Amino acid sequence: MSFLLRYLLIAVACVFMLLGMQLPGLADQYAKRVDASLREVTLNFQPFLIIANQHTGGNVEALIKLHRDSNVAPFQAEGDAIERMYKRKQKLEMERVALDTHLPGRLWHLLVRADADLREQTLIQYTATAPLTQEALISGGVVALVMMLLLEGAMALGRYLQALITRQINHRWRGAD
Repeated sequence: MSFLLRYLLIAVACVFMLLGMQLPGLADQYAKRVDASLREVTLNFQPFLIIANQHTGGNVEALIKLHRDSNVAPFQAEGDAIERMYKRKQKLEMERVALDTHLPGRLWHLLVRADADLREQTLIQYTATAPLTQEALISGGVVALVMMLLLEGAMALGRYLQALITRQINHRWRGAD
């Protein structure tokens, strides 16, 4: 029985290794999505930045205020649109700065602080690969090792609890209280 269990554990370790190897690619795809979104919003925002440079000394907030203070409803609505685009650009710039770190930092950011829409799009469109980069192999090895240690710990706890329950049952069966 332990023969089959060992082979099963090896197979489980391999699966966790392959899953762990996906992490650098996932972080990379998210970073590329952030970069592409930032490029798009920067390109779309450029005309408003030119207008802000010409009329408000480059102050985008002043340009937004001018639009909002207008008596014309479409210009007021345009102020809201400019502000949303400006805030999106700032948020994406902060995302790019946050991703400019080591792999564990990028993964932590992706897990905890990432833009929810971009993370969801990345996960939906993610294509699994088996990269043989040093980063992917280390990531896969660490995930496999941690998961196997957790699995071994759970199995040891199960054996301990089984032995404890068996002793209790045997102790009561013999009539000793």
